[in-house]
Amino acid sequence: MTTLEEMNARGQENLPGLIGIEFIGIGTGELRSRLTVRPELFAPNGYLHAATIVALADTTCGYGTFYNLPEGAHNFTTIELKSNFVRTVRVGGIVCVATMAHSGRTTQIWDAHVSDESNNKPVALFRCTQLIIYPRAA
Repeated sequence: MTTLEEMNARGQENLPGLIGIEFIGIGTGELRSRLTVRPELFAPNGYLHAATIVALADTTCGYGTFYNLPEGAHNFTTIELKSNFVRTVRVGGIVCVATMAHSGRTTQIWDAHVSDESNNKPVALFRCTQLIIYPRAA
């Protein structure tokens, strides 16, 4: 998985495709994505559901991890995450910029900033730890 097209195709039949996550930029240690805000992504209180924001941030960090796996590794899994919500968005879109804070042999730590696409105001701050998975010895 090395191009935006491949990243966007990878999740089409899973949660990223279901909610509409789109990858829009890739670089060494960084990945950018966006999501169109729509009513079915809201909580019953009428605000963007926190799980929607977490799904965008965690997916973006996860795809960044996959893109930056160390040599010999074949997969990863999220082992810890934290999010702080600053505000909501009810129309338009949200964007996520995920950056690698630590790249080790057994773990990676990623930070993500989710913001309102229309004015770049922060929506959430997110951090996760990814466990790097290697093939089992025979």
